[in-house]
Amino acid sequence: MNAQDRIALNRLIQYLRPHIGLIIGSLLAMALVAAAETAIPALMKPLLDRGFTGQLNGKLWQVPVFLVGLALVRSLAQFLSNYLLTSVISAVLLKLRQEMFHSVLHATTQFFQKNSASNLINAVVFEVNNVLTIMGTMLISLVRDSLTVVGLIGYLIYLNWRLTLVVLVIFPAIAFIMNKINRRLRSLNRDQQSLTTELAYIVEESAAGYKVVKVHGAENYEMRRFMEKAERLRQFGIKSAVAGGLNQPITQLIASMALSVVLVIALLQSASEGVTVGGFAAFITAMMLVISPLKHLADINQPLQRGLTAAEMIFNLMDQPTEEDESNIASLKSLKKSKGGIRFEDVSFSYQQEAGRENALKDINLSISPGEVVAFVGPSGGGKTTLVSLLPRFYKPTVGRILLDEIPLEEIVLSDVRRQIAFVGQEVILFNDSIAANVAYGAVAIDGIDRGRVIEALEAAHLGALIRELPEGIDTQIGDNGNRLSGGQRQRLAIARAIYKDAPILILDEATSALDSESERQVQDALERLMVGRTTLVIAHRLSTIEHADRIVVLENGRVEENGSHDELIRNNGLYANLHRIQFSGATIFS
Repeated sequence: MNAQDRIALNRLIQYLRPHIGLIIGSLLAMALVAAAETAIPALMKPLLDRGFTGQLNGKLWQVPVFLVGLALVRSLAQFLSNYLLTSVISAVLLKLRQEMFHSVLHATTQFFQKNSASNLINAVVFEVNNVLTIMGTMLISLVRDSLTVVGLIGYLIYLNWRLTLVVLVIFPAIAFIMNKINRRLRSLNRDQQSLTTELAYIVEESAAGYKVVKVHGAENYEMRRFMEKAERLRQFGIKSAVAGGLNQPITQLIASMALSVVLVIALLQSASEGVTVGGFAAFITAMMLVISPLKHLADINQPLQRGLTAAEMIFNLMDQPTEEDESNIASLKSLKKSKGGIRFEDVSFSYQQEAGRENALKDINLSISPGEVVAFVGPSGGGKTTLVSLLPRFYKPTVGRILLDEIPLEEIVLSDVRRQIAFVGQEVILFNDSIAANVAYGAVAIDGIDRGRVIEALEAAHLGALIRELPEGIDTQIGDNGNRLSGGQRQRLAIARAIYKDAPILILDEATSALDSESERQVQDALERLMVGRTTLVIAHRLSTIEHADRIVVLENGRVEENGSHDELIRNNGLYANLHRIQFSGATIFS
C-alpha cells in the first residue's frame, strides 16, 4: 500500500472515531464468532477419540449440545456484528455525502467548469458507496476472519506444530500473489471509474438535449456513442473480474496442495508418534475451517482497491477550494441592505483556465449610482456577461477591484454580497419543485415562504391567470427545469423569483428574450416597476428594450468604448449608433 492509500485510509478512520462504541461492540461480536469457529474442532477431538469405543460415556452426550449452542451463539454474534457495523457505515455514509455536497455547493465557478454534472453525481451518489465497501469489508474480514485464522492456527500449533508449519507456508505465497494482482486492479479500477463517468455524461447530454436529438434524427448516433463507451466499460469489467477472480482459485489450489502434504506427513506420524484419529480429524477440521477465512482475506483485495480508487475521487472533491474561507468570515464586514452604489476601478479579468486567451475585460472604470439603470450593449464577446458576473463574485478580477457602497467586495461576507442581488438570465434555471418554492427560492423551509408575497410576485410577472387555472395553484409541481411550462412562462417565473427577492441590485441578462411580443410588453411593464428605486444592470441585444435606460455602456473587446444616454450616443455617431442603425434597418445581430 503506497503513501496515498495510507492517507486515504487514515482519513476514513477519522470518520469512524465518533462511533467507537458501536465499533467496539461489533468487534467483540466478531471475536465471539471467531472463538466459536475455533471451538468447533476442539469439540471434535474428544468425540472421535472417546465416543466410538463401543462404550457410552455420559459426558460425551454434551458435545452435540455444545455444538448446537456454539452455532446459536455464533449466529447471534454474527447478526449483532453486522447490525452494529451497518449502523456505523450508514452514519458515515450520511456524513460523507453531507460534506461532499457542501463542498459542491461552495465550490468555485472554475470547479463547475471543469467537472460535468454526471461526474459530480457519480461521486456523491455512487462512488461514496465504494469507499464504504472498504470499511465494511475490512472490518469484517480483517477483524473477524483474522481472529478466526489466529485462533485456528493457535489450535493447530497446539495439536501438531510440525504439521502447522506446512500450513503456514501458504501465507507468503498468498501475499505474493495478492501483491501482483493488486497493481493490476488499481490501474483497471481507475480506467473503469473514468469510463463510468463518461458513460453517465452521454446519458445526461442525450436526456437534456432530447429535442435536438429527435429533430436531427440522431438516435442512432447517440446509441453508437453510448455503445462504444459501454463496450469499453464491459471489457474493463471483465478484465477486473479476471484479475480479482484469480485470488480465490489460486488460494484454494495452494491450500489443497498444503492439505495433501499434511495428509502424507500425518500418515507417517501416526505410525511413529501415535497420532490419534480424533487428533488428526480435529487438525484437518481446523485446517479446513481456516481456509474459508483465508479466502475471505484474499478476496478483500479487489473491493479494497476499488474503494481506494473511489476514495481518491471523493477526497479530491472534498478538498476543492471554496469560494470563501470560512475561517476568515469573522474579519469580513456584514452588509444587511445595500444602497446600490457600484464602482469598478481599473478592473481587468482573464479566464486563466484557458491558456493563451487574452483578457476578457481590460481597464474597466465605471461608477453606477444607487437606483440607476445601466444597460450594457456591444458585439458578441465584448465582455458584457463577464462584467456583470464579477459583481456576485462568480469570478474575481485579475486586476483592480469592485466596490459596493464604497466597500471592496472582497471585504464583505460573500453571502451578504449575493443577498443584495437578484438575477434573471437568458438561460432560465428552475427546480423540480412547486411554483411557490421556485418563486421563494432560498427559503429554508416550506413554512418560511410568504405565500402572499409569492402571489404578488406572480401577478407582477403576469402569471396570475396561469396560477388561477391550475388546480393546485402555487403548489403545482413544474417538473424538471420547469418542463411543464412554456418557454415564456418559465422566463416570467424567473422574473417573479427576482421580484420576490426584493434585492436592491437587479441584473437582467436578456430577461425578455424568450417572450412573444405581447408577453414581452407585459413583463417589460413589470420590470420597469421593479426597477424603480433599484440599481439595475441590463444586458440587452435588442436595443429597443434599453433606449430609456439612464445610461448605456458600450463594450467591445473587453473595453468600455462608449458611455452615455441613448440620445447622446446616437449624436456621437459611434459604435452604438451603428448597431442601432443595423438593427432598425431589419438586420439581425447575433450575439
